[in-house]
Amino acid sequence: MSVPKDIRTHYEKLKAAVNRYRTLYHVYDKEEISQAALDSLKHELTELEGRYPELIAPDSPSQRVAGKPLPGFKKVRHTVAQWSFNDAFSPDELREFDARVKRFLSAKGGSSSGGKSAGENVHPTYVCELKIDGLKIVFTYEKGILKTAATRGDGVVGEDVTQNIKTIESVPLSLPRPVDIVVEGEVWMSSKNLEALNRAQEKAGKPLYANPRNVAAGSIRQLDPRVAASRKLDVFIYDVAATSEQFPKTQAEELDYLRELGFKVNPNYIVAGNIGEAVDFWETWKGKGRHQEYWIDGIVVKVNERSLEETLGYTGKAPRSAIAFKFPAEQVTTVVEDIVLQVGRTGVLTPVAHLKPVAVAGTVVSRATLHNEDEIKRLDVRIGDTVILQKAGDVIPDIVRTLTELRTGKEREFKWPNSVPECGGDGRIERVPGTAAWRCVNKNSFAVIRRRFHNFVGKHALDIEGFGPATVDQLLEKGLVQHYDELFTLTEGDLLTLEGFADISAKKLVASIQKKRRVELARLLVGLSIPQVGEETAILLADKFRTIDALAKATEAELSKINGIGPVVAKDVVEWFAEKRHKDLVARLKEVLTIKSPALRQAQGGELKLSGKTFVLTGSLESMSRDEAKDKIRRLGGDVSGSVSKKTTYVVAGGEAGSKLDKARRLGVEILTESKFLEMLG
Repeated sequence: MSVPKDIRTHYEKLKAAVNRYRTLYHVYDKEEISQAALDSLKHELTELEGRYPELIAPDSPSQRVAGKPLPGFKKVRHTVAQWSFNDAFSPDELREFDARVKRFLSAKGGSSSGGKSAGENVHPTYVCELKIDGLKIVFTYEKGILKTAATRGDGVVGEDVTQNIKTIESVPLSLPRPVDIVVEGEVWMSSKNLEALNRAQEKAGKPLYANPRNVAAGSIRQLDPRVAASRKLDVFIYDVAATSEQFPKTQAEELDYLRELGFKVNPNYIVAGNIGEAVDFWETWKGKGRHQEYWIDGIVVKVNERSLEETLGYTGKAPRSAIAFKFPAEQVTTVVEDIVLQVGRTGVLTPVAHLKPVAVAGTVVSRATLHNEDEIKRLDVRIGDTVILQKAGDVIPDIVRTLTELRTGKEREFKWPNSVPECGGDGRIERVPGTAAWRCVNKNSFAVIRRRFHNFVGKHALDIEGFGPATVDQLLEKGLVQHYDELFTLTEGDLLTLEGFADISAKKLVASIQKKRRVELARLLVGLSIPQVGEETAILLADKFRTIDALAKATEAELSKINGIGPVVAKDVVEWFAEKRHKDLVARLKEVLTIKSPALRQAQGGELKLSGKTFVLTGSLESMSRDEAKDKIRRLGGDVSGSVSKKTTYVVAGGEAGSKLDKARRLGVEILTESKFLEMLG
């Protein structure tokens, strides 16, 4: 039926009023009418739409109401490629960013904001914004109406999460004028709402959420929009990717432009006249990362002038004109509830502190390695002590200090035992000569065998899909396998005796095992748990000897001549292959496996460009994975090492680079940024 003119007019005014008051409240923190009054207006609007469904407009507030669960998320190709920022972790690194910007602009002949010629006269200003710890979303509006909201994805294709985003009150469904625009922002959950959610989780006996970012990401990727609606998420918009209107001339003007269009913009930003002012802004906010309504993990420093931003362009997957200046690793205090010894795959014992669970740097942790006996003595850590725990990104947490002034007298010193039951037999242990490490005397204990099997099927060895530690443990406990070669004779029926296996899962695992009958020599060497032979050493050995038989015959002198392999490694390798049980194992593996020799490195028109150069990788790379980077280095004749020494040629420093970067600086080893590394690879 047709809608009477007066009803349509009233509806449009009612819709405009609700949207206006909603924007004032959720974007500008202004409450011109009470929430109860606003709810009443929303109710009237919904009733009108119920009587006249044809009235419902895409920007109606009713469209924020969560509907039926979605069958899945569609893929969305971004109209503008999505980039991520490179990182800085210290004032010196930020100053180096400033120097790079000026060098590049000088070389390119860009003009400054004052219209001066290029060169030494180029002095960009910077906008410094808070780096919100949330989930990036890309919003596309057509003629002023929200069309799609999508996750970043791989930067080219993301997931369409529009229905869930519409449940966020601070996201405008329509803009004040019919502009075509793509904007980028961060969805976040407030600390208050996280606490309320965790109280509900605890009451229901469910695990607690460690940080609001994970909740925001998980909520937006729920197929049921009602879940997203219940989480009371919020958003800040910080960038215009494309617009049909005139583009603002500066980043500061861009933020004003976004606010004018009704987007919620974080008010805490400055225009820095120089990089020193940017460092000061970072210092101001450094201690506030978890202590306001939203969490932040750093600041973002952007060249303010758009003309200079365009001149700077992009490298790899990051803009040259901006950088994320991260806050230092977060530290928290917790209590050491116990110290236990963990048996490693080579029988070495590692003391592990069992902690009172605590959230640090965005994750809940209950374990921290104490490395060895000497480290326990250095920290003077005891069971019951309050300690300072530090965690940076995805790095394993470390105890950095014991707060001895908080001791009550009930703390207990950890006594290094004479035996460890997990070592098997009489459980005897011994200190490894010349080191701080202890190990099981019985090198064939069940714990050691179990961890060796975990390693054999793991990612850096045979990488058997679907073969987790729990399955390995069951196979060993039931006596279905005792040696690696027996894995390749397992049948579906064997696996059906294990808990959690049915016909389909058993078939899948057997198929995964059989796929790995062809294995690279280096991967097999990693899987054999030869002392001192990790991923990098295995590749060196495979490249040098090419077959396992040739390696088995190698002498200590031959091995020691290889760059990157010292006398300790050489001795351990020779002794391992000399043992009869290992000779028998290799013989059996050769019967069930095809062991592939590494591809020969071939240079085109001469020596390979990276021959004789040794690289160490630290931190995460944007343009490729660690394994891809290592492969590219080796294909060009270079070597990769896991540790920095005076023999290291280059250290490639990615995001969240760790202690290897510090050591490289101390030793004077040349440090490559990702962009320089990519240039070197060609």
